[in-house]
Amino acid sequence: MTGFKIISAGRAVPSRRITNDDLSKIVDTNDEWIRSRTGIGCRYHCADGEDTLTLAMGAARRALENSGLSKDEIGCVVCATISGRYATPSTACLVQAELELPADTPSLDVNSACSGFVSAVTVASGLLEISGKKYALVIGCEQLSRITDMSDRSTCILFGDGAGALILEKDESVSLGAYMGSDGSTAIVADGVNYPSSSIKMDGKAVFRFATNIIPKCLNETLARAGKTLDEVDWVVFHQANARIIDHCIKKLAAPAEKFYQNIDHTGNTSGASVPMAISEMWDEGLLKEGQSVACVAFGGGLTWAGIVLSVGSKK
Repeated sequence: MTGFKIISAGRAVPSRRITNDDLSKIVDTNDEWIRSRTGIGCRYHCADGEDTLTLAMGAARRALENSGLSKDEIGCVVCATISGRYATPSTACLVQAELELPADTPSLDVNSACSGFVSAVTVASGLLEISGKKYALVIGCEQLSRITDMSDRSTCILFGDGAGALILEKDESVSLGAYMGSDGSTAIVADGVNYPSSSIKMDGKAVFRFATNIIPKCLNETLARAGKTLDEVDWVVFHQANARIIDHCIKKLAAPAEKFYQNIDHTGNTSGASVPMAISEMWDEGLLKEGQSVACVAFGGGLTWAGIVLSVGSKK
């Protein structure tokens, strides 16, 4: 499958910063307990007037402005989310309308939970074949606070809201290395997301076992399909689910920790938004250099997994 270059990025977080100390006033927990088990120090929750769409728009506008492209050059919009404002219209269609992109721009959402953004990139590759254009706007956006049970200590400490967006350019010179799979497990469930009683339920031990097994396998298969070794990629971005999971996988891969970017300490687990938010931070921090490659691997509800390799283009 034809690869992509990252040519711009953007991200957005809501206004309410929730620290571990804030959570200790709601459930029986404390900062040390949360940090030692998850690596998380704070996360963000939407306030009144903020939701998945406002976050998606904030990230998308920044990415589009930073790209230097005209609206007519965008060939598709794909949003990864499980917490959209509506079941339909999709968040992607609402973004397309608010950005005033042409009406013939294919736009759709992907529901693959935390694997969503990586899966959405592969979907965008196919949609560009339909549009005949070479630039895709791919967004990961979540308002997980909307479907989090704040009385459940095992989940409320993990999840945060946010959005990340990338403008990707088709790159015939590289392979996307796309690898995806699923096993139909209910270890992670978010039911009835449009109802007040909805909440995320998770079997933490089962998810840990699954993640630490599938992430290294997914990374290795993705790299093989891209024709690369781990030594030949410059960066690896895993879904920011839990620092203990990431660290366990790094040890299992016997790889240098500095190759694996982490930002979970100040974002929490933002599901499908975590990978593009991390890449956006790297972009803004000047860590991504033209010609570098970034392997992205995510796992999530379904249970699902997905991996891709992106190259880094030049800033406009």
